[in-house]
Amino acid sequence: MKRSITSGFLSIVSIKFLLISLDFLSSPLLTRFLGEGYGDYAFLMSIFAIYMIFVSSGVGDGVRKYVAEERDRDHWDEHVVGFYLRLAILLAAVGCFGLALAVQTGFVTAQLGTSYRTYFYLLSLLVFTSQFREYTRRTLMGFGLERYSEPLLFLDKILFITVGVGLASLGHGVPGVLIGHMVGAVTTSIIGIALINRTVSLRTALTRLPPKDFPRRELFTFNALSIVLILCLTSLYELDVMMLGVLGTTQETAYYKISLTIAEFLWIVPLALQNVLLHSTSNIWSNHDRERIDSIAARVTRYTLLFTLLLAIGIGSLAPVALPIVYPAEYIASYVPILLLLPGCVGFALARPILAIGQGKGDLRVLIASTGAAAVGNIVLNGLLIPRYGMYGAGVATSLSYGFMFVFHVWSAREIGFDPVTGARIPQVVFAGGLAAIPIGLLARVLGDSLLSLAVVPPVGAAVFLAAALLVGALDMDEIIAVLEAAPDPIGAIGSTLRAELDVAETDREAGGKTRMAVGDDGVAPETTTSADDDRREAETSSAETGGQSRTAVQATDEFSGSGGESDGGGGAERQTLTNRNWNQLGDATTTIHSQTLSDSRTDASAAGERQRLEEREREQEQGRERNAATADGSASDTDVHERLETLETGIERQNDRLESQRRTIEQLIDELRRGR
Repeated sequence: MKRSITSGFLSIVSIKFLLISLDFLSSPLLTRFLGEGYGDYAFLMSIFAIYMIFVSSGVGDGVRKYVAEERDRDHWDEHVVGFYLRLAILLAAVGCFGLALAVQTGFVTAQLGTSYRTYFYLLSLLVFTSQFREYTRRTLMGFGLERYSEPLLFLDKILFITVGVGLASLGHGVPGVLIGHMVGAVTTSIIGIALINRTVSLRTALTRLPPKDFPRRELFTFNALSIVLILCLTSLYELDVMMLGVLGTTQETAYYKISLTIAEFLWIVPLALQNVLLHSTSNIWSNHDRERIDSIAARVTRYTLLFTLLLAIGIGSLAPVALPIVYPAEYIASYVPILLLLPGCVGFALARPILAIGQGKGDLRVLIASTGAAAVGNIVLNGLLIPRYGMYGAGVATSLSYGFMFVFHVWSAREIGFDPVTGARIPQVVFAGGLAAIPIGLLARVLGDSLLSLAVVPPVGAAVFLAAALLVGALDMDEIIAVLEAAPDPIGAIGSTLRAELDVAETDREAGGKTRMAVGDDGVAPETTTSADDDRREAETSSAETGGQSRTAVQATDEFSGSGGESDGGGGAERQTLTNRNWNQLGDATTTIHSQTLSDSRTDASAAGERQRLEEREREQEQGRERNAATADGSASDTDVHERLETLETGIERQNDRLESQRRTIEQLIDELRRGR
């Protein structure tokens, strides 16, 4: 099963952006349609989120971790899928029955009031439907099918807005919104089950019991520890709302919930990374590739800090403008809690990918200790500050707890066996954020509370922040190009073009110069220097191996140079039609082609050599396995060898694509010149 962390991340993060956008669309509508009932809805969904930890969290994390491991056992995927499917059905039934029983015994009405009776009956049904929505999504992620799992999440949100918000607008209140959640969950569950069934027969997985040596105890242990871990984790961003709902007012709860919704916009990228890293790093851990884990952890920490700092600066600058536009006027009261939450949200954002990498190893006890310590601090601080300061106290307490998460999980990562901080360039990133915050804040202040500010500040701020990051060394140009290349077209094409230009520049620097197209006294005839002739001959030789693109350009230059000479004898009228602009364009393109050809021929040769070495290494490993010899910890696994080979082949294909694109450009210029003649 081929896996790509980058492709999985891009699939998830693109959907996350869409989901956040839809949240910004739906939450203002819900605040208007539900009125004061929005506070009850926020409180209810916080209870539901914590309740679902016991029902769903262990199942979801377990199935995607163990399916991704691809252990050398017969029908491993089938047995894992079936094991967790049976467990999901059992836990969903128990969870549904538990909520219904709480209503029937009068516990809910005694504690929360009669209005919650209907809510909890609907929640009991939502437990069952949500369980299968999460099971199907997480199973697809375990198979590396994020391209299916994440669009299902988007579909769920669309159906919720269409049905739930629609029913709320018709006066059905909170029950209508809960029905919208159920419609989305049922629909996506059905589609998800059909998609899983294309990979593994669910009927066979459900009915065929695994053999006795199947590691049931390991899976049960991971499931139980995952529940404890996610309980601690979820309490950090749900208990503050619940405690404010009990200790504060309904209106404060509504304001604070909106501030959380906006501040948590920082978690788009960290959540996407957390989702993809658990099952992606699980297989790397099983191969004992610590060096690769350290490299991934450091890069992820740096990229996460870069992105969340940029968003924090933007949200802090633009929230006063956006709040009155998106929400009713009184929700401007959410601005101060937003500012209080932002620093902590940055810390929590950094902790999420670190947590996922640790989960991938399966050593959850250290992670539980770190998360539990932060959760206890959150409860204590909220209990102390909410009665005295209300939603502002909740903001301070939660922000401090989020910051503790990063500190504690850096410690837990080192205990587990990896280092997410060394090599993450944290001082440079923070310095870049400080440099960028000043002009971004000033620009937002100058533009004032207008729609123009929302349109201008984000792109300008992103450009300023990117420039600052490059200036102080927090980010490298090569990294930006690599991200662009990994994205779908047309963004990927832009990345390939930038890569070609960067390669040409590097080749020119190594060669000590480049071909120069000189213009004669009459402004027409092209000339080349002696060094350019040498480069042309070398380009012709190398282009014979790579498709002849460079030769086309050189022959075109010779053809028009010769034609120009012939026309001198006949009066030179035809030659005057060949403009300086076209000659310069052809010269630049020729330079690009021959330089790229030289660079790519060297790259192809080194790539071929590297590929040969990797293949020989793979054969040696295969022979070693046949002799039952233990491989050293530092040796590359089969998976790593295949991934590196695929990376090399992909790079060669992209270089050939760039050459083909440049060849077409040369031919177009030649056609223009011929028409000019």
